[in-house]
Amino acid sequence: VKGEPNISYICSRYYRAPELIFGATEYTTAIDIWSAGCVLGELLLGQPLFPGESGVDQLVEIIKVLGTPTREEIKCMNPNYTEFKFPQIKAHPWHKIFHKRMPPEAVDLVSRLLQYSPNLRSTALEALVHPFFDELRDPNT
Repeated sequence: VKGEPNISYICSRYYRAPELIFGATEYTTAIDIWSAGCVLGELLLGQPLFPGESGVDQLVEIIKVLGTPTREEIKCMNPNYTEFKFPQIKAHPWHKIFHKRMPPEAVDLVSRLLQYSPNLRSTALEALVHPFFDELRDPNT
């Protein structure tokens, strides 16, 4: 509910959006987009993308792939978060996370769903019209 605080301890750990890990109590359905990206990534990879054993470890797993979030990204996730002391880690290219024969459209869709900033993630409608799903819309398929 807009304007009312929510709880940040929701969602199974492997699929938990980073803003929840950062303790945000105001969030949107972008947390569900993150989870969908995690599920799609797991389907493509055959194992969880971010298999953290705790909340902190979960964040470490995300940082290993997306790199260290910038101050701006952290503010987008939770403007009230003040602790910002992370090692500077570069993002790992998505094409190196997935198999070489993975369709580039699949990798692109995952990368659009798994953005630190909730407002930069694809919306559900944007995801549905992504080229990854073009074959499903083709009546000749």
